[in-house]
Amino acid sequence: MSYLGLDIGTGGCKAVVFNTEGIELCSAFREYAVLHPHQDWAELNPDEVISKCFEVIVEVNSKTTDAVVSMSISSQGEAFTPIGNNGQILGNAMVSSDSRARDIAINWSENFGTKKIYTITGHTPHPLFTIYKILWTKENRPDIWQNTQYFFCFEDLFHFKVGLSPKISWSMAGRTMLFDVIKHEWSNEILNSVGLSSEKLATPIAPGEIAGTIDLSFGERLGFKNPVIVVAGGHDQTCAALGAGVTEPGMCMYATGTVECFCPMLEKPSFSDELQKNNLCCYDYTIKGQYTTVAYSLTGGNILRWMRDEFGEAEIAKAEATGQNPYTILLNAMPQSPTDLLVLPYFSATGTPYFDTKAKGAIIGIQLTTTKGEITKALLEGVALEMKLNLELMEKSGMKIHTFIATGGGTRNDIWTQLKADVLNKKIMVRDVNEAGCYGAALLACMAIENKPINQVLKQQKGETKIFTPNAENAKLYDKKFESYKKMYYSLKQFWES
Repeated sequence: MSYLGLDIGTGGCKAVVFNTEGIELCSAFREYAVLHPHQDWAELNPDEVISKCFEVIVEVNSKTTDAVVSMSISSQGEAFTPIGNNGQILGNAMVSSDSRARDIAINWSENFGTKKIYTITGHTPHPLFTIYKILWTKENRPDIWQNTQYFFCFEDLFHFKVGLSPKISWSMAGRTMLFDVIKHEWSNEILNSVGLSSEKLATPIAPGEIAGTIDLSFGERLGFKNPVIVVAGGHDQTCAALGAGVTEPGMCMYATGTVECFCPMLEKPSFSDELQKNNLCCYDYTIKGQYTTVAYSLTGGNILRWMRDEFGEAEIAKAEATGQNPYTILLNAMPQSPTDLLVLPYFSATGTPYFDTKAKGAIIGIQLTTTKGEITKALLEGVALEMKLNLELMEKSGMKIHTFIATGGGTRNDIWTQLKADVLNKKIMVRDVNEAGCYGAALLACMAIENKPINQVLKQQKGETKIFTPNAENAKLYDKKFESYKKMYYSLKQFWES
């Protein structure tokens, strides 16, 4: 028997099947487009997303003879779909980067009380959250608002589409800012203020709890060979952290992809003024009874892609001629020592701690002698320094991080991972775990069937393959650079605020 993890991302979906030893048996991926019909809008076609999810499930089922017995979902947060009385989709799903509700997020939250909403939901106002997108719909699309029977995020929309009574995992519910993360129920006070009934939302359940069973009458359409139990999964970052092996307080996933992200496991929930001031959230982790926060930079690996696309013509040509990866060529050209440049890495606005949607990036210190390799390294230093800022704020708030486990495409290059270790002045482990989000979801599916705690299920997980220890001399130089870095945002923000 085997377990299926389905990851429903912003740009595509992936299904991966694992056996009882945690070994990947097969996978399938489909891409879909993010639509931008207007400035500040970012949407997905929910029919296309669910259709592609069905396609990847059919494909993996065709590739394995090891029958899937249970599945779970790792999903992007915040995006929601309005469903009409006869089950039809009434509009596209607004994804996290959709910022049309910017003014609503400010005004509604001030009226409700930003401290009160933080103590209930563990989140601070930002247009990415579901609540503000729903309020935008209420104000600007009354036709959709009045005709909507349900508002579903993608985890519960999938349940609905396969014939289940829709359930939403606690961590996914937490990303809506409609959910009480201590009581683990929809907040009546918030819902009443929005004018929304809990009957229009999925039923929240703990991660790892059984949501229902896909019977054969529908399951055969997806290639399943038997009834399949569907288990509550979670927000993609928390699922990926579980898949990476973050199972104890003090451990933290360092996701190194398009967006850089920390996702630790916390010993207990915390709603301090310091966390709120720095927009550091607190909500459920993918292990029942545990909590997490998410600290992130919206500029991550995409800054290296920008460097390649805009200034890497020679590297692209060399890669095509030699069969190498152009990113590897760019990274190999970086100097070994820290650069003399300072980069403010807000090439796509900020994440935590500032939540500044108007911020701009900057490169300071360029001279005629500056090389392309130095600029490349400075860009990556800037992103790592931004994550060091988040780490400092987390630790000042009482969160102790002793182990980082890195996941994502950025871990494939040792030079880049070593740079992160040097800047953070922390040990970084890279484990041989592919598709951590799908693996985390599959672990939850496995736990529900085997009725074992996560640490027992994880005994078969592949061990660490590499450990990156900070270079003491480089770390000292980066600590000095960090003091200058912390002043950059406040010194430069006047230029984009004028």
